[in-house]
Amino acid sequence: MARKRISGRGGSSLGPVAAAVIAAALAAAPAARAAPQDGFPAAVERLAHGWARVNYEVSDPKAEAREAEQLAREARRLAQDHPGRAEPLAWEALLLLCEADARHNLSSLGLARQARDLLEAALKLDAAALGPGSVEANLGALYDQVPGAPLGFGHARKAERHLRKALAESPDGLDANYFQGQFLAHHGDVRGARAALERAMAAPSRRGWEVADRGRKREAAQLLAKVMAGKPSRP
Repeated sequence: MARKRISGRGGSSLGPVAAAVIAAALAAAPAARAAPQDGFPAAVERLAHGWARVNYEVSDPKAEAREAEQLAREARRLAQDHPGRAEPLAWEALLLLCEADARHNLSSLGLARQARDLLEAALKLDAAALGPGSVEANLGALYDQVPGAPLGFGHARKAERHLRKALAESPDGLDANYFQGQFLAHHGDVRGARAALERAMAAPSRRGWEVADRGRKREAAQLLAKVMAGKPSRP
């Protein structure tokens, strides 16, 4: 799997969603019972920012794999402490994919399978766990990039279906358009890929997510340059 291609990040709706959950918990339960939930939004945000830093700022593959693995463990513990919440499952998935990209060896496919299962579980709980369209977009990208049977579980039709749902949920979104552009580039649709990648590059930057947004837009620009130069683009 190509490095820095599989894992992606959602929009800035994590804060408002988490805040709404806290407000509901405080209204529905005694203060003593609401207290354990208070750290959940901050823990999710640490995972999100940790992923962005490891994925885009750590250049040494060994260090990237090590840090991604550690953060994935933190996400797993958070999921165990908060059953029924989609956010820790989704971030564990993206961190496992970051680790898979960094390791780039026989263990990568197993990590990708774990990530797929986590993303599917997160999607059932809350499709907007990473922001509008982003869980669908990452699943679509994963099905597009992993080898097909018998070696892997890649599946072009599943990829296309998830990516279409992502765009329906977030037509101007950075992740939805980037991964759609990547998919179309992989399948030789230069015109469609160019349009999607240009939309991704034009997506507004989100306050607090500058590292991830810059990294994703840089990937979009690099892929667009390859597409326009007529260079093959495959996972």
